[in-house]
Amino acid sequence: MAEKRKKIGNLSVHPLCLGGNVFGWTADETESFAVLDAYTEAGGNFIDTADVYSAWVPGNSGGESETVLGDWFAARGNRPDVVLATKVGGGVPKRRGLTADAIKTGVEESLRRLRTDYIDLYYTHWDDTSVPVSEFITALDDLVREGKVREIAASNITAERLAEALEFSDAERLAKYVAIQPPYNLVSRGTYEGALSATAARHGLAAVPYYGLASGFLTGKYRPGTTVDSERSEKAAEYLRTERGPRVLEALDKVAGAHGAEPATVALAWLAAQPTVAATIASARNTGQLPALLAAADLQLTVDEVDMLTEASA
Repeated sequence: MAEKRKKIGNLSVHPLCLGGNVFGWTADETESFAVLDAYTEAGGNFIDTADVYSAWVPGNSGGESETVLGDWFAARGNRPDVVLATKVGGGVPKRRGLTADAIKTGVEESLRRLRTDYIDLYYTHWDDTSVPVSEFITALDDLVREGKVREIAASNITAERLAEALEFSDAERLAKYVAIQPPYNLVSRGTYEGALSATAARHGLAAVPYYGLASGFLTGKYRPGTTVDSERSEKAAEYLRTERGPRVLEALDKVAGAHGAEPATVALAWLAAQPTVAATIASARNTGQLPALLAAADLQLTVDEVDMLTEASA
């Protein structure tokens, strides 16, 4: 698996990043441990979570995913083998925004839940335009200098604010974003392509897209007249009511058939073929969903196949 590794700053990661949003939500601890074990046994080493996962679930307050991961690290003793990404500023009660105090409080709470003394990749989850970039970049730089964070990154940020933050880091010689995590997939291309991807390319940032399977729509299990048992089914089914959605499914089916692959594998392989993309995030609530995701690291699409999918998703 070593030859598959991609670089994000000084980090070396598997091209499939395992999303942790389901841990403590649709996957309980036993299921989560099984998925994590299967992922790492298959060569995976890159796991993404956030302090806010899964505050949207009734009875949860945020931090459930980090707690599951912390328990897993403690049980397996494998923390050094994993590139761990988490986020701050996602709206956890009493810690909204990206003030210096919010970041410093947030990292300590995440470290405690994750049962570790460092985070490999620390994202600002949502931009906070009420806070100047100088404040949050300086706070993040402090964490890097203290050894609590290895690399910093941004999720959900405009091209303008991203450029401002990067330029401030360069001017002040402070820690600089090495990655961006935008929503991006075959039925949502405008969320990254354009000014944001151009800014990332200009500064050498690695993209690590989330919603790579469009809430499960690009797995191909959502078809006209079908019912899917999933927390995300309503959102995914919305794509069937667009012109683009069925067109993309048709193209995915054609390419998948040519390779004997699953539509989800092809959708992630298309993402991986895009400029700046270093790894794609996908989550699995059980081990049965993992093989199709992991297979994307081995699937090489032809130029014609990439072009066909790109055209279908236009």
